Amino acid sequence: MLIGVLALQGAFIEHERMLAKLGADSVELRQKSDLDRGFDALIIPGGESTVQGKLLRELGMFEILKERIEAGLPVYGTCAGLLLLARKIQNDERSHLATMDITAVRNAYGRQLGSFHTEAQFDGIGKIPMTFIRAPYIESVSGDAEALAVVDGKIVAAREGNQLVTAFHPELNEDLSVHSYFLDMVRDAERRNAHTHVCAR
Repeated sequence: MLIGVLALQGAFIEHERMLAKLGADSVELRQKSDLDRGFDALIIPGGESTVQGKLLRELGMFEILKERIEAGLPVYGTCAGLLLLARKIQNDERSHLATMDITAVRNAYGRQLGSFHTEAQFDGIGKIPMTFIRAPYIESVSGDAEALAVVDGKIVAAREGNQLVTAFHPELNEDLSVHSYFLDMVRDAERRNAHTHVCAR
């Protein structure tokens, strides 16, 4: 299993470390030619969503990744990655990849709660540590998207099919459970694809 980690900007190395601890190989995606590396899934790290969105377009990576996600490539976005995947950002006219039926609010906790740490329930995992840094939150989910975690009445994790997002940064804690959950999603996608190919013969 090879996980592509978008390495244009933001906290991508921390994700690579988590994947390595779980025995998964990763490849940094920095330019269009890196998209030919045959990776099985994608992680979009925290950072600045507007910068990442701009660079994806300038480097010719935007449409390719959008098409692959829409075709079923498993993707996990943390913080800025959540904003890149959100169909709508309530306090921003721009949208980016817009592949997930969620409405997000950027920098939603304000300066006083710019960074904080808590523990909360995550559906399918249990109680886990959550570190928030100038985090967005999800105001609403629609369509096939479902909330996976709620903190203080705000949705902070969601899933829609092959797409997973968290407003918090699990890569900044020692707990591996969210990355493990994502790798299970990747394995499920690989099994479905293998079954589809067998049935198509």
